[in-house]
Amino acid sequence: MEINRKTKLNDILAKYPWLPDELIKIDGRFKIIKTPIGKMMMKNATIADAVQKTGLQEDVLIAELKKIIEAHN
Repeated sequence: MEINRKTKLNDILAKYPWLPDELIKIDGRFKIIKTPIGKMMMKNATIADAVQKTGLQEDVLIAELKKIIEAHN
């Protein structure tokens, strides 16, 4: 799966269901994805949206996601 700014978070989490716990380790603000409201918001949210909400740099978030996925595989 290619991960870029347009990748939907829902698609990433569908493929890697263990990822929410790892995202929380990157930034505590990702805790919202485990809530009912967060799950509704994620249906259309992209990496770019996550960057806006967390304040992380886009390239840093994408690199961390790739690193975590690679380490898990």
